[in-house]
Amino acid sequence: MKFKITHITAYLFDSEVFLEPHYLRFRPSQTSYVNVSEFGITIQPQPAGHKIVQDEDNNVVDFCWFEGMTSQLSIKAESVLETKPYNPFNFLIYPQSFNTLPFHYNVLQKKLLFSALEVMPISKVLIDYALSILKHSNFNTISYLTNLTKKLHDDFSVEYRADGAPFMPDETFQLKSGSCRDLSWMLINILRQQGLAARFVSGYYYFDMINPAYELHAWVDVYLPGIGWFGVDPSHGILTGNTHFPIASSAHYDHTMPVSGGIRGSASSKLSTELIIEKL
Repeated sequence: MKFKITHITAYLFDSEVFLEPHYLRFRPSQTSYVNVSEFGITIQPQPAGHKIVQDEDNNVVDFCWFEGMTSQLSIKAESVLETKPYNPFNFLIYPQSFNTLPFHYNVLQKKLLFSALEVMPISKVLIDYALSILKHSNFNTISYLTNLTKKLHDDFSVEYRADGAPFMPDETFQLKSGSCRDLSWMLINILRQQGLAARFVSGYYYFDMINPAYELHAWVDVYLPGIGWFGVDPSHGILTGNTHFPIASSAHYDHTMPVSGGIRGSASSKLSTELIIEKL
C-alpha cells in the first residue's frame, strides 16, 4: 500500500516574537515494513539555518534557527510512504527465559535500556490491576502484553486532547479515560514496574474512516530480546502493524514532541493543526 501524509502545524502569536532554535519531529521512520519514498518540509518564516540531525534517541530531527521577528510559525510536512506485508507475530523470543514473566535483562542490556527502565511510583491499586491480568495470562510475556493492551482499550474511554503533557498514570487510572498519550504513559509505567523496558512512541496511525479525521497518535514500544522493540497500542487494544508510522520514540514523552523550542517575547499563542492521510 502507498500513503500520502500531510501534516500542518501553525502557531499564531498576538504580537511579534523572536524564535529560538527549534527541533521539529515530523519525519516518519524507515522500518522493515515502511519505506519513506518522499519527504518535504516547508517552514515559515524561512529559517536562517536548517540541519537534519539525530537526537539522543537516534530519531531523525529537523533542527532550525531563525533571524528577525515574526507573528507566526508554520510547518507543513509532506510524506509518501510505501508499506510491505507485516505479521507482528513473526518472531522468536531468545533467550527462551524471556517468554515468561518476571524476567531479567543482562547487565549490558540494563545499561543500554536504563532510561526505558526508569520507574516512577504508581499506586498499589494500579499495580494490582496489572498483576491480575498477568496471572490470567499465566505469566506468559506475549499473552500478557496482548491481554493488558486489550484490557486497557476495553476498560478506558479514549478522548482527544490537542496539547498538554500526559496525565500521571494514577490520574488516568482513576478517570478511566484519557488521550492516546495518557493511556500510553500509564502503560509504560505499569510495564516498567514489572521490569520491562518500555518507551513512548509518537507517530501516525491509518485506519479506514467514513469521515476521516486523523490526529497525531501515541503508542508504546516494549523491548524483548529476539524481537527488538515490540509495539502495542492501548488506545485501540492491538499490536502495532504496518499502518502505524512512527516518527519519534523515547523513554520520555517530552522527547517525542513534534515541535520543541522557545520564543523571546511576551506574546500568547494559538495552535492549529491539520493531518491528512490518503491511501494512494
